[in-house]
Amino acid sequence: MFANRKCPICGSPVKGRSDKRFCSTKCKSINQYENRGKTEGFYLKVDRQLRINRKLLKKYNRSGYTTIRKSELIGEGFDPKFFTHYWKNKKGDVYLFVYEYGFLGKKANDKEKFVLVMWQDYMEG
Repeated sequence: MFANRKCPICGSPVKGRSDKRFCSTKCKSINQYENRGKTEGFYLKVDRQLRINRKLLKKYNRSGYTTIRKSELIGEGFDPKFFTHYWKNKKGDVYLFVYEYGFLGKKANDKEKFVLVMWQDYMEG
């Protein structure tokens, strides 16, 4: 009755329940892995980089406010293009945040640096 069904991965006949789509668990797994790569690849890349950024900001900002050379942070895998939100102070400086850890790019003595800060309650408003 269902002999015409073919596995979309390998083309083998599919036997069993009428709603079964794959001939084996191996083909089902291959399909899930391939589809995951297409649909979640971008999400996984962004999420991975956000976790790396947060870890590095936390590592170098134990006091709540510090300055570090930009090259040092980037050398460890930090990517300033990945952040969760921003905050603009009264001077017009825009701090980029990765969750509760923020950074601001500055140039001092011809060296590019990041000012690292922690999210504060007054930043809400």
